[in-house]
Amino acid sequence: MKVREKGFTKLMKVEEAKRLIDEKIAYNIREYEEVDLLESLGRISFENVMSPIDVPPFDRAAMDGYAAKAKDITGASMRNPAILKVIGYIEAGDKKEMILTERSAVEISTGAPIPKGADTVIPYEETRRTGEYIEVYSAIPPGRNISKKGEDIRRGEVVLRRGEKIKSWNIGVLAAIGVRKVKVYRKPRVAIISTGDELKELGEKLGEKEIINSTGAMLRALICEVGGEPVYYGNVSDDTNLISKKIIESIRFNDFIVVTGGTSVGKRDYTIEAVMKAGGKIIFHGVAMRPGKPTALAILNGKPILMLSGYPVAALIGFHLFGRKIMNKICGTKDPPLPRVKAKISRRVASRPGITDFLRVKIYKTPNGLIAEPLKITGSGVLSSIIKSNGLVIISEEKEGLEHEEEVDVIIFKPLEE
Repeated sequence: MKVREKGFTKLMKVEEAKRLIDEKIAYNIREYEEVDLLESLGRISFENVMSPIDVPPFDRAAMDGYAAKAKDITGASMRNPAILKVIGYIEAGDKKEMILTERSAVEISTGAPIPKGADTVIPYEETRRTGEYIEVYSAIPPGRNISKKGEDIRRGEVVLRRGEKIKSWNIGVLAAIGVRKVKVYRKPRVAIISTGDELKELGEKLGEKEIINSTGAMLRALICEVGGEPVYYGNVSDDTNLISKKIIESIRFNDFIVVTGGTSVGKRDYTIEAVMKAGGKIIFHGVAMRPGKPTALAILNGKPILMLSGYPVAALIGFHLFGRKIMNKICGTKDPPLPRVKAKISRRVASRPGITDFLRVKIYKTPNGLIAEPLKITGSGVLSSIIKSNGLVIISEEKEGLEHEEEVDVIIFKPLEE
């Protein structure tokens, strides 16, 4: 569904634009590389990894105490303690073989292998030792305080699934089963093309009415954050032919293209025309959202081209909404849900029906709960509004704004202030 908006014939609804990404983008990365386990953090697993061993590989003590036969301490109590002879000591890593005889016990440390004949571990606090004998004051049933072979991970069990993003705990599990190298998908190469005669790169001298290309720098960092490999093609002048040539050049060597600037409908906005000149098919142009209305998507040689506003906040929100989704689509992954809290809005906020508004807010705690204070600076080019905010409120296109003290869902991206 589309709505009308000044400068655009029609605007695509946010959810419809997301649906088209799912429907129209079929390109995906199939190549993999093998990396050392300790270098695999954040990478995407190429295959199911099954454990070649049981973990633990043997029955072991789950706490310090005495390994014993449960039948030898049946009915033990404070008034009627069982008496066992201590015949030795086993600590973690011991390889010595010990066999329990009738009414005997072996002192044992956590993680040590259970000696033959033992089927329970008596905690120290349930005993009193005198010389080589212990009094046992509680009947501990069979299997208690013992980690059984394969209890944690069984041989043949899948411990890492294809398409799963590798976290620190995955690395711990893989290390436990002896995995030293992991097959992971190749990182998606994401080309970044900035456009605009007014832009200068970081470190270049600024002339009159020129600005630093902060959006390009931010996008490179964003792509790294989501597991991509940014390939920066620099800034291109506002010229349809030059932009088109740069798109054709970058599409050959990259999986996904992001172009910033020149996506609106002004006289100096050339990006859409340049993409079409390169042979790209426009999927949508203009989304019913604020900021980020000029966002567009095209397909060229099966690969996605995401066109974002040159203004930093609009580009940031556009990439989080659509760029991350495209990355997930071509990698076959899914993002975990974003952290959210409930808060009350501190003042009335107007919003135009038919447009999804992304309201930057500052969340703080009060004795009466969380308060979301809308920032007064809301322009799509004001990057400082992201620095000053710690949350985002999405005002759906069905609403005409938010009322004072209305409860809202807030997406949290920074710690809350007291």
